[in-house]
Amino acid sequence: MIVYGINPVLEALRAGRVRALRIAGRDDDRMRELLAFASTHGITPERVTNDVLTRQAKGGVHQGVVADVDESSDYSVEDLVRGARAEPLILVLDGIEDPHNLGAILRSADATGVDGVIVQARRSAARSSVAAKASAGAMAHVKIAEVVNIARALEELKELGVWTVGLAGEAPMAYDAVDFSSPTAIVLGAEGQGLRRLVREKCDLMASIPMHGHVGSINVSVAAGVVLFEAVRQRRKAEAAG
Repeated sequence: MIVYGINPVLEALRAGRVRALRIAGRDDDRMRELLAFASTHGITPERVTNDVLTRQAKGGVHQGVVADVDESSDYSVEDLVRGARAEPLILVLDGIEDPHNLGAILRSADATGVDGVIVQARRSAARSSVAAKASAGAMAHVKIAEVVNIARALEELKELGVWTVGLAGEAPMAYDAVDFSSPTAIVLGAEGQGLRRLVREKCDLMASIPMHGHVGSINVSVAAGVVLFEAVRQRRKAEAAG
């Protein structure tokens, strides 16, 4: 996979996933930091023209660097739950199609220490260079499990003792009234249509983010950040009290 941009490439280097590195026409502190890190990992960059990088990044803002990166490891739903550092906190994405949204969600997932993200293999945004750039490099670190069927994945989570909370604008319970201190999977629906009917039915609980302005909803990546940081707040409070 191609990854471009200073942050995504630097994070891929930190994750040990870069196979080859190409640079062009940039000499500043950020680039020197990246090159020093590459050198410590035995990677020698190839100097090419800016046009070469522009073609490889397909017009994306490459900031003078493009890398060939190994795909991230494959994880199962059970891997994410069993590998949790404490009470599992999982994010489930039901048909997120915009790679920019996927990247932004992965950035919030990494920032909040999520134990893993579950996505559907088909009809979902691919883990592409666009998503990697939008994630500011977080995609190199977040564990992702691709599944054939989201509804079945929710059943598996329940079997593993994880409580599933779906987000929907019309749900009567507000998100901050949910107890996120127990093993929890937060389920987010696609842009526009939200959660599919069968996925809603498989959730243990539905919650909403109350809107107080003129617009009736917020972007799915913003919703992910709001609810994830509430979960982290609750868990920190519970830990301090315990």
